[in-house]
Amino acid sequence: MLTSKESQERIGRLQHSLQASGLDGALIVYPIDIYYYSGTRQNSTLWVPAHGEAMLMVRKSFSRALKESQITDTRAFPSSKEFPGLFGPEIKRVGMTFDVLPVQQYNYYAKLLPGREFADISQTNREIRSVKSPWELEKMRKAGAALCSVFEEVPKFLKPGMRELDLAAEFECRLRKAGSEGYVRMRAFNQELFQGLAVSATSGDPGFFDGAVTGRGLSAASPHGASREVISADAPVLVDFTGVFDGYIVDMTRIFVVGTLAPELQRAFATALAIQGAIQAELKPGAICEDLFFLAARMAEEAGLGKHFMGAPGENARFVGHGVGLELDEVPVLAQGFKGALSEGHTIAVEPKFVFPGLGVVGIENTFAVTANGGEKLTPLVDQIVYL
Repeated sequence: MLTSKESQERIGRLQHSLQASGLDGALIVYPIDIYYYSGTRQNSTLWVPAHGEAMLMVRKSFSRALKESQITDTRAFPSSKEFPGLFGPEIKRVGMTFDVLPVQQYNYYAKLLPGREFADISQTNREIRSVKSPWELEKMRKAGAALCSVFEEVPKFLKPGMRELDLAAEFECRLRKAGSEGYVRMRAFNQELFQGLAVSATSGDPGFFDGAVTGRGLSAASPHGASREVISADAPVLVDFTGVFDGYIVDMTRIFVVGTLAPELQRAFATALAIQGAIQAELKPGAICEDLFFLAARMAEEAGLGKHFMGAPGENARFVGHGVGLELDEVPVLAQGFKGALSEGHTIAVEPKFVFPGLGVVGIENTFAVTANGGEKLTPLVDQIVYL
């Protein structure tokens, strides 16, 4: 459970930003943001004034929110007549997270608080959340250890002739038994993910998901993840799963092969490991995100693998790492155009992968924390291909 100290420090950082932006407060309505600041995910709205005490207004469940919330002023959500009276005439400029705010909700609050100016604090909020405290890092270390324990079991149940779906289902069952919560929260509009995927040689299909590997999925309505395709011998099996523990996500990928692997794929995998190692060494405060992407892309090109890097040729994703935490797609992103610098406490899933249509998918992914000495590996399982 979130501690009072953590909650107060997070709200303090938000208030400092509100003051610097000339805002009188922020209305937080997105559930995972409310959880981040308050410690409860109950159906609520959080008011954080630029100065003074925060207020959590709960629709359901009020009784549970009272037990979980670290906000001293936790109260039942007021009626529409009572709500405006909570905000005095001095409250003129209000921040909201427009990146996840439905128009309907915006109109609702604009009607309740007429005459106020609403400003976007999406980037500020994401930047605050991106830097993990020691408390959060410990949560993610434990999540990484738990996820690794499930990956270690794959050789016990991966057999030739089984379907991708069977492999994924067995992994998901064990992951749930290990305590993974399953909610892979994503902030980006139109993105969704069901825990992870298991992809064999013949179904490294491109798709809507903003990543190097999508998988065929089970239908046009669910075109992501494992398919009914049978796993064959001498083909790479990419297992890419998240673990979600106490809300915090870690992300990792390993390659398994029943038999042997073609030399071309072995060389691509070695290149992926080299890219990961080069990036890990540079995961230090002050490093520029897009520089790390360019480093990875250059290494792929020099290996003669550029067109296969981070996707099938023509379908390549333009990043090599993404922030993780309470959501899978946090900032920072190691991508072209992302010119921000890394800070100590950023947590990033680094995932250099290569896609060869009809032949297979290989690569590696681990979650790292940015430190003064380079990336701390939060998913501490050996990286090498597992041959069965």
